[in-house]
Amino acid sequence: MNATKTHITGIRTVSIPVDDQDAALRFYVDTLGFTALRDNPTPNGGRWIELAPGTDDVIVTLEPAAPNMTRGTIGIRFTTEDADAAHSKLEAAGVDTDNILRWPGVPAMFAFRDPDGNTFSITEAT
Repeated sequence: MNATKTHITGIRTVSIPVDDQDAALRFYVDTLGFTALRDNPTPNGGRWIELAPGTDDVIVTLEPAAPNMTRGTIGIRFTTEDADAAHSKLEAAGVDTDNILRWPGVPAMFAFRDPDGNTFSITEAT
């Protein structure tokens, strides 16, 4: 296979659409434990907010959602060392979580939703 080189070298950020950047920032930092890396104003009146979910190289941004944007599953699978502990902590914080899925030969995982209705997954690192 002869692939065309595009000079793309990786993924820097994954954007999450949110209605209220302040509320989303509180949820992702205070509830999920993300680290705020940057919070700067943008010319359109919004903010450029960058968060780190852990020590990984991928950054999450909280961007103002377009009007009438449908929310649902975002293909982000966060990782944890302990799915049971992560699930218990999120449930105790009042986060909308699904049951932990346990399939033979597959890491334990569960879905959760942020206050904007975006759905993510947490998968146990193996």
